[in-house]
Amino acid sequence: MCPVKTTLITGGSSGIGLALARRLVADGQAVAVTGRDESRLAQVPGVLRLPGDATDHDSVRDAVEATVKEYGRLDHVVANAGFSTHGPFTETDPDRLRDMVLTNVLGPALLVKAALPALRETRGRIVLIGSVAGFRHAPGNMYSVTKWAVTALAENTRLLVTGDGVGVTLIAPGRVDTAFWPDGRPDGPLLTAGNIADAVAWALAQPEGVDVNTVVVRPTGQPA
Repeated sequence: MCPVKTTLITGGSSGIGLALARRLVADGQAVAVTGRDESRLAQVPGVLRLPGDATDHDSVRDAVEATVKEYGRLDHVVANAGFSTHGPFTETDPDRLRDMVLTNVLGPALLVKAALPALRETRGRIVLIGSVAGFRHAPGNMYSVTKWAVTALAENTRLLVTGDGVGVTLIAPGRVDTAFWPDGRPDGPLLTAGNIADAVAWALAQPEGVDVNTVVVRPTGQPA
């Protein structure tokens, strides 16, 4: 069995997921990452690369099984895959809305479902990447609706697994300088993907018996 901690990250080929993969590899951990874009995934160094769709049960289950087969254990999963359609849902293509809801909400649930048997063995940790948008409303913003659901999923999952010694953390970023923004970098203060990776790494590093549940991280100067 791999003597170091092992982490599986969905959506690990860009943005926060990529920054976290690099951070954990630099810390000497074993890391597996999933992603739909195989060309981008192939460029992530030092990890087990697992092409796949975070909304497909078989794909997620296979990623968990491949990670355990490669490293002999699974200590952490990070449900990072997600995106925003931007704009009000009344003006957004319905198929695009469906894809976002499945990715942002069903995806994390499928990861938890697939990973729980292995995490119970290691008394590991689950991290769900939410958003400040999961605590405040915006007019017609369906992305916000999905992140409210992730906020609820984190607490639902905590109640489900806390008796098994498995920790659950919701990391809720404010505005982060990534490809999330369709029209380029927005004005105003922004976090870096590395800032959020640091917050996730801190949550994962907590000692057994300490369950950090909700971490909201905004750039200084973001009012809401």
